[in-house]
This record gives sequence, C-alpha cells and structure tokens, in this order.
Amino acid sequence: MAAAEPGQEGRAGEPPVAGVVDRNIAALVRRRQQKKISTGLQDRIADAITRFAGSMKFVYLHLLIYGGWIVINLGWVPMVRAFDPTFVVLAMVASVEAIFISTFVMISQNRMAAMADQRADLDLQISLLGEHEITKVITLVTEIAKRMDIPAAHDPELDELRENVSPERVLDRIERPSKEPGQPEG
Repeated sequence: MAAAEPGQEGRAGEPPVAGVVDRNIAALVRRRQQKKISTGLQDRIADAITRFAGSMKFVYLHLLIYGGWIVINLGWVPMVRAFDPTFVVLAMVASVEAIFISTFVMISQNRMAAMADQRADLDLQISLLGEHEITKVITLVTEIAKRMDIPAAHDPELDELRENVSPERVLDRIERPSKEPGQPEG
C-alpha cells in the first residue's frame, strides 16, 4: 500500500488509506452534496415525508391518534362524547392518508431508482474501462513473456483473454442463453 500523504492519517487505531481512495471518497461526497443542493423543493418535501413516514415517531404518533380516536368512539372515555361511532370518518382519514403516503414513497423511490441507474451506468463504464486496460496489460505481458521464452506465454487461454470483450455480445448472451456452457446445442 502506498504511503499516505500528509494529512491522510486514519482515525485513532485505524491504518491510513491511500490518497487515491481519499480523493475518490471526497469526489463522491461532493457529488452527493451537489445532488442534495440541486434537488427541487417538491422532491425534498417528498423525501422528508417519506423519511418521517418510515420512522418510529410516525408509528407512535399513529398509535396515539388512532388509538385515542378508537377509545373515545367506543365510549371508554367518560365525559367525552363519541364523534365517529361507526368509524367511517376514521376509515376515510386512514385511506386518504395511505394514498398520499404511498404517493410520496413512490416519488422518493423513483428518484432513488434514477440515482441507482446512474450509479450502475458508472459501474459499467468503470468495469468496461478496467476490462480494456486488463486486456492491454495481458497483451503486453504475453509479448514480454514470449520474448523471454517463458513457457506460460504459450497458454491458449491467454489468446482468449487478449481479445477485447464486446459488451453488446455479452448482453445478448445474457438475454438469450441458448445453452449451458459446455453443453451441445439442440
């Protein structure tokens, strides 16, 4: 592992990380902050509601409100008159609330799915770049090994690994598996 640059020391008891790792982390944090700043007011509101709806505070609040509603309308609280003895209003309130909460959750999920798609695209691009670089390195190392007359340079698998991988062919193969590897067609 490369020596850490000044100011790159880890927390107490942790080994320092490589400078490139710190740089990548900083770039990701900056990107997330930029995304957060550029998120529209409507999306921030939907996210806040979704966060609250997914919290225990939300559960406790509903236990209190709906529990109180039920207890009062069952007539269990003396001196308080039932205002919804058939619970029709309670059912309507709960239904409308469920509609809105599910809509806010779907808005947040759609935004999160779009972010996940972007991350997947980035992962794919990095993987393809890495594959291309590794293919070039294999080609160079194989040529060096051949010139040095190293027997491993004549491994037939190396010829296969030196071929550039076509992402389209891989996707086609994944989408239409014609046969199991090593199995005859038919």
